[in-house]
Amino acid sequence: MTMREFLRSAPYRGRPCRALLLAGLLSALLPAPASAFTPRETPLYEEEVTYGLMPPVARRMPEEPLVVDLAAKGRSLGKPGGWIRTFITQRRNSRLAVLYGYARLVGYDERREIVPDLLKSVEVVEEREFTLRLRRGHRWSDGAPFTSEDIRYWWEDIANNPMLSPSGPPRFMLVNGQPPQVEFPDAQTVRFRWAEQNPDFLPTLAAARPPFIYRPSHYLKRFHARYTPEEALAPLIAKHKVRNWAALHNALDDMFRMENPAEPTLQPWMAVSKGSGTHLLFQRNPYYHRFDANGVQLPYADGLDVTVISGGLIPAQVATGKADLQAEGLSFTQVPVLVSGEEGGGYATRLWPSGKGAEIALYPNLNYNDPGWRAVLQDLRFRRALSLAIDRRIINRSLYFGLAREGGVGVLPMSSLYKPERHGRWAGYDPEQAGALLDEMGLRRPRGELYRTLPDGRPLDVIVETAEERPEVTDALQLIAETWRDIGVRLLVRTADRDVLRNRVYAGQVMMAVWSGWDNGVPEPESNPMELAPMMQESFCWPKWGQHYQTSGKAGEPVTMTVAARLLELARAWRYAGSEAERRAIWERMLDIHADNVLVIGLVAEAPQPVVVSRRLRNVPERALWLWDPGAYFGIYRPDEFFFIDPDKKG
Repeated sequence: MTMREFLRSAPYRGRPCRALLLAGLLSALLPAPASAFTPRETPLYEEEVTYGLMPPVARRMPEEPLVVDLAAKGRSLGKPGGWIRTFITQRRNSRLAVLYGYARLVGYDERREIVPDLLKSVEVVEEREFTLRLRRGHRWSDGAPFTSEDIRYWWEDIANNPMLSPSGPPRFMLVNGQPPQVEFPDAQTVRFRWAEQNPDFLPTLAAARPPFIYRPSHYLKRFHARYTPEEALAPLIAKHKVRNWAALHNALDDMFRMENPAEPTLQPWMAVSKGSGTHLLFQRNPYYHRFDANGVQLPYADGLDVTVISGGLIPAQVATGKADLQAEGLSFTQVPVLVSGEEGGGYATRLWPSGKGAEIALYPNLNYNDPGWRAVLQDLRFRRALSLAIDRRIINRSLYFGLAREGGVGVLPMSSLYKPERHGRWAGYDPEQAGALLDEMGLRRPRGELYRTLPDGRPLDVIVETAEERPEVTDALQLIAETWRDIGVRLLVRTADRDVLRNRVYAGQVMMAVWSGWDNGVPEPESNPMELAPMMQESFCWPKWGQHYQTSGKAGEPVTMTVAARLLELARAWRYAGSEAERRAIWERMLDIHADNVLVIGLVAEAPQPVVVSRRLRNVPERALWLWDPGAYFGIYRPDEFFFIDPDKKG
C-alpha cells in the first residue's frame, strides 16, 4: 500500500483522531538498520581520516542513518567519486546545490508522496499536531550536532525576532493568523500544535524552496545580539558594510543559495569556497545522513562543478561534452544541435515532459490599472474569445513537432484530478465563435478597418509582455498574432527583464503577461489549491487581490469579481476539509471554474524538456517529469544516488 492509498483508506479516514507515523510505514520498505553493515570510508576523505584530520565515517554517521534501498527503486549500487559538471545562467542560481541535493526534513519521493528524510519520523494528529523526531547523532557539515536546539533557534530567535523577521513568522506557520504552540521535549523531538488544521505544514517543508525551519545555531549565535554583545559585533558589521547586527545575521544566513561557505549545511554537497564569479564548487558533506545498503555514504559523486555562462552558450558547450547533467539553458528548439553532438560529446539527450499546468500561458491581468481595459479583461466573453482564436495545433506542430499536449491550463493525466474534457474546454480553434463573442461585447470593427475598437473608441490593441527568455515563447506569440488578427485583435509584444516584468505585473501596469502555467500540473486532493485562487501576489492574473490576501488587507485591493471570490472561498474551505473526498470535490469545483472562465489562457502542456546525461553517469531516470514543485527539478530523483561508472576518469 502506498502512502497516498493509506491516507485514503477507510480506517484512516474514519478515525476521529487521525495519526500518521511516517517512519512506521517506511520500515517495511527499508533494509536492515545501520548495525547490519559496516560503513565504508569514501576515498575522498581517506587521507584526512588517516592523518587524524577527520573522524572515520563510523563516527561521522548518525546513530540512526537513512539507509536507501536502491534495488527497490530499480537502481544500481554505485561507486563514490567524480564531479558532476553542469552550467547555470546566473550566479544566483547557485541554489542548484540545494535543488539537486534535495535534503529536506521531509521530502517527496518519485511517486510525489511525502516521506521522512532529515527527520527519522513525523507523527501527525488531525493535521493540527506535528511531532518531529530527529535522527540521533546527526551532524552538520562541520561536525556539530543537529538537534532540536537548531529548530528552537529558528523559531524563537529568527522567526519571532522583530529585527530579523519584521512581519513575524512565515504565513505557513499561522492558522487564522495564530502561531502554533511549540515544544522541545528533548534533543531529538520538536512538537508544533495548532488550534486548527494546518495541511500546508509538511508540503511546505518538502518544497523545492524549503523554509528551513532549522538553522545551525552554533554558528549563527555568533552574529545574534541575544548571544553576542553588539559591541563585539561592531567590527564584523563594519567589515561587511551593513547597518546593524540583524543585517549582518541575514547576510551570513544563506541556506538556500549557499553563498556563505562558512555556514554549515545538511545538504549532500556543501560550498567549498565563495568561488569566482563564474565558477562554483560544492564538495560532498562528510556528515551526510544517507547510506546505501553496502554501507557507502552518499552522495556517490564527490561534488558539483558549476560554471556560470550565458544561456545562449550552453547548448554549444554541452554539445562538446563539457556537462555531465544539464537541463538549464536547454530548450526543445535546440534538440537537433544536442543530438548531433551526442557521439563526440559522450552523452545522451533525453526528453522529459514538463509537469507545469501549461508550458506557455497568457495571463490577462484582471487588476490592470486602466479602468476601461480592466472591464474588458474581466469580461468572460473576451477571455473565451482570445482562447478560441488560438490555433494550438499549429503551435504544437511548429514548436514541438506535435509532442506537446494541446489545451488550456489544467492538471495533467498523471494526476487523479485530470479530466480530458476539462482540459480542452474553450481551447479548440474556432475563430467564428470568437468573433461572435467580441461582437456580443460591442467590440465592433469599423467599416474598412482591420482591427476592432474598445467602447471608448481606442484600438483593441492587446499588449503582451514577456521576459523573452525562451525562443519558443516569441515564436508562439507571432503565431497567435496572426490568428488574433483574423478576429480583429492586434497583439503587440513588449519585452522586459524577468524581475522588471514581475514588478510591473504586481503594480497593475501590465495588461497581459506570458509565462508558464501553474507550477504544479500534477496535484492531488491533498495538494494546496492556493495557486488557483487569488491568494498570492505571484499569480499574474490577479496580483493585487493576491497582495490583499497575503497582507491581510494592508496592501493590494479586495476581490471584486464573483468568480475570484468563489475560488477564494473554496481554497479556504479546502484547508478545513475533514476528508480526502471533501478535498477532491473542492479541487474538482475549482478546476471546473478555471476551465469555464479561462482565467489563464494555456497553449500547450507536457512540452518536452531536453535533459543531457553523460553516458558515464548512472541511476538517472530515462524518463521523468520535469517539475519545479513538487520535485525541485532533478531533486526528487535523488542526484545523490547518481554515480559515475568510472569515477577516477577526468571529464
